[in-house]
Amino acid sequence: MATKLDNKAEVAMKGNWVIVSVSYPGSEYIKVNSFDIADSQCFVGSTWKFVSNNNKGEMVLTKASCPAFSSPITWFVNKEGNFVMKVLNAGEKAKKVKEGYVLKIANQSENSFQLVDRITVGGSMADVVYQFQKTN
Repeated sequence: MATKLDNKAEVAMKGNWVIVSVSYPGSEYIKVNSFDIADSQCFVGSTWKFVSNNNKGEMVLTKASCPAFSSPITWFVNKEGNFVMKVLNAGEKAKKVKEGYVLKIANQSENSFQLVDRITVGGSMADVVYQFQKTN
């Protein structure tokens, strides 16, 4: 049984993007490890490529004083309108990657969108907002 995808949201995400900010309540004094890769602030300035026709892409972290990280990703927008992403290590097939991330899509426009992750910060739930800006 095929999963119905939100193609309109996917097509709008096609292209090259940069994360211009990562914000959440208490971000001044609480660290968040994003996608089990690096501190959330290391994602500011990261570049993302989304290819909507095959649901592949790439993320690259380049911020100084942060770990350098680059990885292919697979992604889609499910029928609930959520963004589902898997970070693939080089050469690893998506079906072998069991861990995925489901984020809410918010404020989607032609040139920007937000991905919102619900996480536990200091014992309570908080939204981490990744602000994407189109680069091309």
